[in-house]
This record gives sequence, C-alpha cells and structure tokens, in this order.
Amino acid sequence: MKKFQLLFLFSLLLTINHVGWAQSNGRISGKIVDKFTQKPIEGVNVNLESTNKIGQTDSLGKFRITGINFKSYNLVLSMIGYKKQMLFNIVVSAGNENFFNIELEPANNELNEVIVTQSRKTAKVATLESPLSVQRLTTEEIKSNPGGNFDISKAIQALPGVGGGAQGGGFRNDIIIRGGGPNENVYYLDGIEIPVLNHFQTQGSSGGPQGMLNVSFIEDVKLSSSSFDARFDNAMASVFQFKQRQGNQERLSGNVRTSSTEVATTLEGPINKKTDFLVSARRSYLQLLFELIDLPIRPNYWDFQYKVTHKINAKTTLTALGIGAIDNFTLEVPKVSTPDNTYIINSTPSVNQWNYTVGFGLKRLVKNGFVNVTASRNMFNNNIDRFENKEEGDETKRILKIRSQEIENKFRLDVNKFNNGWKVSYGVMLQYVKFNNELYNRLVKSQTLANGVVIPEVILNYNSNIEFFKYGAFG
Repeated sequence: MKKFQLLFLFSLLLTINHVGWAQSNGRISGKIVDKFTQKPIEGVNVNLESTNKIGQTDSLGKFRITGINFKSYNLVLSMIGYKKQMLFNIVVSAGNENFFNIELEPANNELNEVIVTQSRKTAKVATLESPLSVQRLTTEEIKSNPGGNFDISKAIQALPGVGGGAQGGGFRNDIIIRGGGPNENVYYLDGIEIPVLNHFQTQGSSGGPQGMLNVSFIEDVKLSSSSFDARFDNAMASVFQFKQRQGNQERLSGNVRTSSTEVATTLEGPINKKTDFLVSARRSYLQLLFELIDLPIRPNYWDFQYKVTHKINAKTTLTALGIGAIDNFTLEVPKVSTPDNTYIINSTPSVNQWNYTVGFGLKRLVKNGFVNVTASRNMFNNNIDRFENKEEGDETKRILKIRSQEIENKFRLDVNKFNNGWKVSYGVMLQYVKFNNELYNRLVKSQTLANGVVIPEVILNYNSNIEFFKYGAFG
C-alpha cells in the first residue's frame, strides 16, 4: 500500500511541476515534403480551422503557428498542384509544441496539363494507382480509442478487417488479418523492422497483453493488408508502418502520463541546431495493485524508447532509434488460498523476458526521388524457470529451465524514383540470424518405492545453436 501511495504522489508532483512550468499558449509547427521525392515544399498554406491562425511554409518546408488556445483543432493544408490534406483533432496543450512531418501527394488527377491542338485533344497524364486495403490511424485516434488505454495494438484491432486476440484470449494483442496467423504480419518503425511489439510476448508470435510502443512518439500508423511493396520481405498477411514524429526543435519539453496500469514519462528537445531527440520510459504498477487486492498474478514490466534525428545537410538526414522492454511474470500464493490453488500456483513457472531493437537510418534526397539505407539489430531473450515449491535458486530443486534467444542483424538499401507518373523502386537486403536454445526438464524424479524398486530419474536435456545468412534483392 505504501509503495502505491508513494508512486501516486510522485506522479502527481511531476504533473504539477510540468503544469507549473508550462507555457501560456499553444504552438503547432511542422515540415511539409513531397510524398514521392521527399523534397521540402515552399508556399503551402497552413490554416487552423475555425480560427484566424494561418501560416505558410518557407524554403525548407517548415511552418509554425503560435498563440493558440488550448483545445482540439483541425489543420488544413493546401497548395496548387497538390491534393488538399487535413489533420483532424490536433490537441493543443500547455508545455508541448506539436510538430508534424507531413507528406503531400501531387494532384495529377486534379490538375491535368492541357495541350490545345487543332484536334482539341487533351493530353493524358499517367497517375500512380492507389493501392487497395490501405488504412491509417493518427495518434489522436489512438488516444481516443474507447477502452484502448493508449495501447496502439488495441487501437489497430478496432480497424475493419482486423481480428483480435481470439487465439490466446480476449486480453491479448494478437493481430489477425483476414484469418492469417499473428506471426504473418511484419512491423516497421521508421523503416526499421521491429519483431517484438508487445510485452510478455508468446515466442514465435507477435501477441501479448500490453503494447510496447509509446503513443507519444507516433505520428501515424499505416496498415497494408494487400498490395504491399516488395521491399517488405516475409510479409504474408499485412505490413504495419509506424511513423514517429520528431522531437521538439525549439525548446526542451515533456509530459507525464498515467493510466490504470502504468506511468510513462516523455522528454524531447533540441541538442543543437541540427539535432533533436525524443526519449521515454514507462513502468507498470499492476503488480502493486494485484498485490493490494490479493490476486496471485504479478506482471511487472519496463519499456524504453528513443529517437534522435540529425540533419547532416539539406539533402541528408541521419536517424537513430531504439526500443526495448524488460518483462517479469510470476505467481504468488494469495493470503486466502486453498491447498489446490497453492499447488497450482507453485507448479506454474516464472517467465522473465527482455528484448530490444536498435538501428540507424540514412535518407538521402536525389534527383526525382530518395535513397534509404538502414542498419539494425534486434534481440529477444526468453527465460522460463520452475522449482519445487518455488525454492528458486536451489538447483537440486529445479524442474524446468528454458533459455531461448533470437538475434538478427539487418542491412537494407532501397532506391525510390518518381518520373512522369512512373514509380520505380529497387534495392538489396542482407541479414545475419542466430537462434540459441537450451532446455532442461526433469520429467521423473528418482525415488525408491516401499517394495525396494528404484524409479530412475528421467531428464530431458538438450541445446541447439543455429545461425545463417539471409540475402535478397527486390524491385
């Protein structure tokens, strides 16, 4: 009880401190680029709907609107030659500046070139076809998802055509697209693959009871359930692309968010004129609540996330990002318990997991397109232990031991060109993969019966180490 009270007071003090130092008016800023070439667009009109606040992008594609009252707004973006775009339900609050990276799509189908000739024929303009089954979620939609508790995976489950955790119980974040398995989806965070998306993940799947991604980092989520690009290898059911926002480039700011299960702290700001950062840490207090109400389960997790963006020059940007988690799950005998319940709880193994993904992405603008280079490493470590009567640490009492690791090192290069309505993409990928597994399981304990017959001990004990290279090209 004391732990819970201290945690609550600490969160409250941080929140009060944050509000006390907050600025007196809101700000919205961002950078607008061409969706295909990724080059900044100058002269885009930026209008804050239902207000007299307007702005326009400069030669770097940047805009900034200040002196905004605290509430929710729609942001309207328009320019001749580009499709009109609107960002809905932008919540302007004290202390933090909303920064958006926005891509505008050329409106070839709206503003066609007309060539007047003697036969009065209009020239045909080729346009890119919009792929089918593409859905998007903004960060405000994720935050306002009923019952979602700021969990991105739960918000995704609410999308049309997306199934939930029917395979592992309704409390899980398994994502099932058109009847496919949860392990048939791939997830990319700013172009870097992240195989682990949830806490307490079932190995070999992507599901778990609680999402890892901090909603304060996310700008939008794109789901492609068909017609996904060839660059996304091993995608059998769908591709999820999570786009993170940049840190505040003007001043140091942050926020503290509490929910029914956790407390999260996010900090962002500039390092210098060319570099900004975004970092967060999150801690659960479910184990304290369950202990308070005398439930046997003790889920306990931490997660961490960061993004650092450095502008090398006008055409080259380097991004470093990372995400990781520590998960511990145990069962404790409650104060009120029957012998049967006590036996079941003592027979249940404890699970300890940790994972991380770190990577670098380099984007270089070239004529009529851009080049992406990414390098990343991800690791998943899964430990399961069971001892007689939960006498942990005594190896003579060990019944079960599992040590499993998945390690992947990845490199990817892709080139994207757009010319006269044609889109051309090609690239290569290389991966070095390792799987380490160790299993000890005492199936039968040695014992001597009353008639003198000795039952020998039966132990299953083995390990395996697999490593290989994986390479490919796409176009």
